[in-house]
Amino acid sequence: MENLVIEMKNVHKSFGKRHILKGMNLQVKKGETMVILGPSGTGKSVSLKHITGLLEPDEGDCLVFGKKISHTKEKDKSELRARMGVLFQSGALINWLSVYDNVALPLREHKIANEKEIDAIVMQKLKWLDLVPAKDTLPSNISGGMKKRAGLARSLTTNPEIVLYDEPTSGLDPVMSNVINELIIRLQRELGLTSVVVTHDMSSAYMIADRISFIYEGQVILCGTVDEIRNSSNPIIQQFIHGKTQGPMILDHSE
Repeated sequence: MENLVIEMKNVHKSFGKRHILKGMNLQVKKGETMVILGPSGTGKSVSLKHITGLLEPDEGDCLVFGKKISHTKEKDKSELRARMGVLFQSGALINWLSVYDNVALPLREHKIANEKEIDAIVMQKLKWLDLVPAKDTLPSNISGGMKKRAGLARSLTTNPEIVLYDEPTSGLDPVMSNVINELIIRLQRELGLTSVVVTHDMSSAYMIADRISFIYEGQVILCGTVDEIRNSSNPIIQQFIHGKTQGPMILDHSE
């Protein structure tokens, strides 16, 4: 497949006796939004951690921009991570820093720019995400949606080529969920970003995805367009997308 920017090849990962990834294969093309969908405990967030190199596979390999991010030197991992941004489920803001200082943090930590340049970059991202009025506010005093946007602004300060989203609409009302969805679409359209989005939110998946990879028991059981997923004859996928309690899916009660 041409223009691959992320590839997971037969990745296996266990934690103790729990075998989470059982031959995970994933291919993400440049400029697309890939949604990773599936029930809890099946390996969605674990897959993201392999893509960022935070976890090493027990077997298999993970490649980013054609280079191994698994089983490689920390220097090489850092160079690949510098080309990625991550939006964590909670926004992962530092509570004692203002929104402005949270967004500026990666630039200051990695000494990418001087303070004048940092101010220009941060203000640009805050304007882009409609956060300027909240720039001096602490995270405890802003809404969940604003926390997500601030986390997204921070992930964009280094101008990444890939953005990884872990449950970006979790805990948000439908209106704010659509604000986040529209931002993901806008980033792809205007900046050409490649996005990988882990979600349980079917309406979000249908709205933003170019393709969807449905994971079940640590493997992709179907990767296709929104219509291909929606119209799949696989009873596990149909049970999940319609939220049925009865069906072949083994429910995970461990989370």
